Amino acid sequence: MTDTTAAKPAHQTWQAHAVEAVMTPIRAFRIEYLPPLMVYFAYGTLGLTAIASQFWVKKVLTLSPAELAALGVWMTLPWAMKMVFGEMVDTVPLLGSQRRIYIFIGAGLIALSLVMMAGASGGWITFARPDKLYIAASILTTVGVVMQDVVADAMTTEVVPRTNEDGTPREKKDIDADLAMVQVLGRIVMMAGMFAVAWLGGYLASIWEAQSVFLLGLVIPLISITGSLLVKTDTIERRPTDWRILGGGLAFGAVVTALGLLDVPHNQEITFVISLGVIGFMLTRVTAEISHETRMKIFYAALIIFFFRAMPSVGDGYRWFLIDQYGFDERFFGTLNVIGTALTLVVAWFLSDAITRMRMTSVLIWLSVAGTILALPSLLLVFHQGVAWTESNLGLGAHSLAIIDTATTSPLVNLGMIPLLTLTAIYAPAGHRATWFALMSSFMNLALVAGELGTKYMNHIFVVERGNYAALPALTVWVMLIGVVVPLSAILLLRRKVD
Repeated sequence: MTDTTAAKPAHQTWQAHAVEAVMTPIRAFRIEYLPPLMVYFAYGTLGLTAIASQFWVKKVLTLSPAELAALGVWMTLPWAMKMVFGEMVDTVPLLGSQRRIYIFIGAGLIALSLVMMAGASGGWITFARPDKLYIAASILTTVGVVMQDVVADAMTTEVVPRTNEDGTPREKKDIDADLAMVQVLGRIVMMAGMFAVAWLGGYLASIWEAQSVFLLGLVIPLISITGSLLVKTDTIERRPTDWRILGGGLAFGAVVTALGLLDVPHNQEITFVISLGVIGFMLTRVTAEISHETRMKIFYAALIIFFFRAMPSVGDGYRWFLIDQYGFDERFFGTLNVIGTALTLVVAWFLSDAITRMRMTSVLIWLSVAGTILALPSLLLVFHQGVAWTESNLGLGAHSLAIIDTATTSPLVNLGMIPLLTLTAIYAPAGHRATWFALMSSFMNLALVAGELGTKYMNHIFVVERGNYAALPALTVWVMLIGVVVPLSAILLLRRKVD
């Protein structure tokens, strides 16, 4: 009798936790959150053109994996310059608008890049080689997305009310909880956008020419434009422009552009060092009014996540290998996208409440270890003997291993940023919110620049070309080892400073 009674509450408790996990994001949603969430959703749907782009690059362009990794450095740099856009959004209205107009500009840049890609792949834009058009269009897309992302980040801190309906101040813990959930909702809707187009992108790439897929992508900017039309407060309390941030950021952009155009030796490495110094200086200025203890906590937290995000990847050669060696086609990559985005969405949804309550270092330790273990199927894929063994003993061929790899690793990719986004939202200073978010994002995205540089170096050491994949197994092993040793070392050394 006692055992039955004890078991029943435990079962009910489990059900209650499951229901709470499902309902928490739904209950947290407010109609006021819709404008920034639609921008994030549009960002997710950019994946509609990804598979068509990947196959077009492999079939038509001449860029090697190492060159694509180097290009990835330049395409990541606009994310490291978010402070320029942040300062503009905070202090420089255009046509009387500090929010909507910038979303319109970003949407225009994305639309222009899609037209350029369509023209390059269809052969009706001929003033430059397809390789050059691809590079220019990729940079335009990145700048447009960055501009919209800055506005959405700022709005996520503004849509949370600081007072009750009767005008009395809300409790800080309630405000912080809402700020955290808006960040979670932003990740969820972005993943929902990815899921919405995952299968469709692969299917369309298999039946349409690349130019048709790119032209269809023009519906994506319309989503963020629609969200911008729902913004109620388009002009916020203004402050004087900090020209040390805006002017310094513009000068930084000019230097980066000059380094790239003049093809200065080691220009990407020089840019990275300059970027790190500029962003560090600007963060020091913006956080001047925050207590020393809080500043140090944010600094060490950001440093840990920097190492977590700065890890190299194998590069495009891995995808080319799957296409050439195992015959993976556009539809199968679409299937992988569906599986990965669906599971990512489910995991983020169910774990949203838990992640916002867990210690950041605990989340990252779990993600680092789990990510390495769960990536083992990708290691088996690059070793022919591994696939042969799993197929003969377990009945798992290359396609099955790819599905398992995608299903197990995809949900981990987007979870690591949630703790830092929450911390950033909580401490975002009034009047500096767009700049604050932009600077923190710039620092985090500079980690991606470091990762792209690492990818470039690894692809120069282990050379992979179209049809020549002999170095791919060694490249994959080293990338996996670096990806687990470096983040765990950083976490274990610095976690006491954060926790």
